[in-house]
Amino acid sequence: MRKKRVLLIVAHEGYQPIEYGEPKRILHDAGFEVVTASNNIGTATANDGSTTPVDVAINRIIPIEYGGIFFIGGPGAMEHLDNEVSYAVAQDANQENLPLGAICVSPRILAKAGVLERRRATGWDGDGELDSVYEPHGVIRVNKPVVVDGNIITATGPDSAREFAEAILELMTTRL
Repeated sequence: MRKKRVLLIVAHEGYQPIEYGEPKRILHDAGFEVVTASNNIGTATANDGSTTPVDVAINRIIPIEYGGIFFIGGPGAMEHLDNEVSYAVAQDANQENLPLGAICVSPRILAKAGVLERRRATGWDGDGELDSVYEPHGVIRVNKPVVVDGNIITATGPDSAREFAEAILELMTTRL
């Protein structure tokens, strides 16, 4: 029953634990199976030193096996997840019209994958570079903590993790 399976993708080193933990808890409590993917198998380490087991390597993901796919942010996201493998996962999920999303710095990955073109989105802009990433990819930047545009959810960071999780839950529930 793929619709009840949600995939959270974290950097093997340096994911943001609140952005991962809050959606995982909320989705699990609502009866969803939460699967964790990363750029390497084994144990992923958050930027605070906490860890989580990785269920699947990102290069082994088959998007249609999941009801939704969401990229988690943190300082390791751009180093470990900003690549062609991640772009292909996002593109395939979007092609299948699966719920897809990203929080913190990770919406930049979705922009570079081309799935945010002509879409409203938000994201972390602590470095002042978000507009320079979004503009060449045709992303319409919205200054809100969480933005839902069709099947895509974006969020700004740890302070919006709960709202991001609730938006995921709402979108996933309407798709069952």
